[in-house]
Amino acid sequence: MLHLRLIVPADLSDEVVELIGRTVGTAHVVVLAGAARSPVGDVVMCDVAREAGDELIGALREMGIDDCGSITVENMDLTLSKQADEAERAAPGESADAVLWEELSEVTHEESTFSATYVAFLAVATMLAACGVMLDNTILIVGAMAVGPEFGPLAGISTALVQRAPRLVARSLWALIGGFAAAMLLTAGFAWLMDAFGLFDAGMVTAHRPNTGFIWHPGWMSFVVALLAGVAGTLSLTSAKSGALIGVAISVTTVPAAANAAVAFSYQDFQQTWGSSEQLLANLGGIVLAGTLTLLIQKALWRTSRRAVNGR
Repeated sequence: MLHLRLIVPADLSDEVVELIGRTVGTAHVVVLAGAARSPVGDVVMCDVAREAGDELIGALREMGIDDCGSITVENMDLTLSKQADEAERAAPGESADAVLWEELSEVTHEESTFSATYVAFLAVATMLAACGVMLDNTILIVGAMAVGPEFGPLAGISTALVQRAPRLVARSLWALIGGFAAAMLLTAGFAWLMDAFGLFDAGMVTAHRPNTGFIWHPGWMSFVVALLAGVAGTLSLTSAKSGALIGVAISVTTVPAAANAAVAFSYQDFQQTWGSSEQLLANLGGIVLAGTLTLLIQKALWRTSRRAVNGR
């Protein structure tokens, strides 16, 4: 269930309550007349089944409640109520399959911001991966992939394409391209510093690396893995049953490929630099493609499900 808290102008309060009442899957409607002070208005609260939440939120936005008042949505972990159980049964579809597009847009917007913290996380992850490729250590590679925050802007691009939001596409692309450019530049400097201290050397780049050599040898399997990771990551964002992206991050080689490209470039090994760059681009492209297709399929299936229920 979702909990909605609305601040509504007094002259729209009855219309909002009526909208909530005729929306399938709602329960526990509360109206506090004149309770809001900033902005001034009534406070209207209700609970709604997740699978009916997107429709209700969309209708409230069409009324302009987000402009003249406010719409706050919270996920409820536990609701003990017979009325809530009946509301969830009445709502079409399954809650785990429902996509809250407003929530998804907000999450991906926040995760797609080019900020100092984002660049710091990506740079640290890339430096950690650089240590992993130089030492041929898969544990460090896995750790670096788990730390990397790059799935945020990748999901932002997919969401923006489906929602036809060009500004979010541009914002996410800037975070992705600018973030990796900064991280790779810092990692190249890190490699030079490690070489100065005698911890890295050119022989480590050209040495046979059975555990991490795949990073700069892209192939169709790299693209297939990226596609699967993109599907899993998108489902983890949209599903009510999953919110963790660490498992997805471990499935792809974006950060390690960027790290290997930066280190190889610092030692003028342009063959590895190019191979790693191809690996990076294949993974980024595969994730965006899979994420976009997953969202489109979810959107189509949900529309079909709702039409089937409404046509009964």
